[in-house]
Amino acid sequence: MRFAKLSLGFVLAACVAAPSTAAGDQAAGAGVTAFVDVNVIPMDSERVLAGQTVIVRGDRIVAVGPAADVDVPDGARRIDGAGKYLMPGLSEMHGHTPGGFPTDTFREQVMFLYAANGVTTVRGMLGLPGDLELKARTNTGEIWGPTLYLAGPSFNGNSVTSPSQAADRVWIQKEEGWDHLKIHPGLTVPEYDALAAAAAQAGIRFGGHVPADVGIRHAILMGQETFDHLDGYLEEAGGVRGPMDPARLDELFTLTIGARAWVVPTMVLWEVGVIGLGDPDALAAYPEMRYWPPQGVQGWKDRLQAIQARGNWDVEQARRHAGNRTRLLGMMNEAGVGILMGTDSPQMFSVPGFSLHRELAAMADAGMSPYEILASGTRNVGEYFQGYDTFGTVAAGRRADLILTNTNPLEDVANVADRAGVMVRGVWKSEEEIQQGLAEIAASFGN
Repeated sequence: MRFAKLSLGFVLAACVAAPSTAAGDQAAGAGVTAFVDVNVIPMDSERVLAGQTVIVRGDRIVAVGPAADVDVPDGARRIDGAGKYLMPGLSEMHGHTPGGFPTDTFREQVMFLYAANGVTTVRGMLGLPGDLELKARTNTGEIWGPTLYLAGPSFNGNSVTSPSQAADRVWIQKEEGWDHLKIHPGLTVPEYDALAAAAAQAGIRFGGHVPADVGIRHAILMGQETFDHLDGYLEEAGGVRGPMDPARLDELFTLTIGARAWVVPTMVLWEVGVIGLGDPDALAAYPEMRYWPPQGVQGWKDRLQAIQARGNWDVEQARRHAGNRTRLLGMMNEAGVGILMGTDSPQMFSVPGFSLHRELAAMADAGMSPYEILASGTRNVGEYFQGYDTFGTVAAGRRADLILTNTNPLEDVANVADRAGVMVRGVWKSEEEIQQGLAEIAASFGN
């Protein structure tokens, strides 16, 4: 076997109840909503605009300005923003939809978990049966959940058998309606190059892992747009088992920036699910585990225990590897490499949406400022998807994906979790409604 796929650990239990947030609630987003006298964090630069009124009509922001200058239309829903902060919704740039044989209810629950945590855009990175239908239901508002941009089934050492077949597969996925292509390990250089050439002709982007035979330099030069999990950099410049070579990293950073490519760090998942650090019992006791099927949490525990039981696993080496990844992310940020927020949920104790808040802390540990962290999930993502839609900042004409917080996320990025509510494509949910939906999900799993 040329490629052994990383087990995602997705659990697809039949769920008994979905949060009462789907089709019936979408009508509330069809009118006008006004956030009145709110502090706006527009994310076009590091600033706060005090005393603003933001008007949303349908799925678009239509006005942003001082409260004294912006009239609230008659009949609009008014949300008191006094003392609160309004920022763009965040993005999961390496996420997944439920795998296996999920029920529609479970799919809806996963979408709710993302949106409830302020994740208003998800770039799916492994196309599965039913995903295109899920995308249609979510992106049109039938389900309250993030806007989905989805990769097709991955290109890997098992799914690709020749350069010509790789090229054909590109065109097939383009015609099927996938938004981008996912690269997994196992491709040969001729297969990878054929894929890249066909993708350029088809006008479809590709990203993900860096196959070992291809290497990071060649992948950058061939047009791969995202390098997820920081894949390829430590392998090229040391750092997996020894010290990093700063000169090699500087060269790779220059290549990456010149190619306008991006990295998606997934720091927490990689530390646990690949490097194998963490106490399985402590991780399984995270509060958000109540929102995931118990057998799924047990599966994550079993997998981490299996990693740590391997004869060649060494905890000190694992810590060095994780530390080098943290230093690498900090160096990338300092060098100006484009960073996109992502967690690789749901898998290995990364519950959709909740995992993003743990990732924020890991990015801060790498030396990124609150503004830099937030930009990786807002403005940067809007730039990445600028050919698809306009979002990622708070301004007229942008998609109305918003988080209202009680405290300032620019002072402490953890304040993103101090929510008053979330708006997805113009549909508002107060924190009270969000907590009700989360309680229904927990109850469906017996928690």
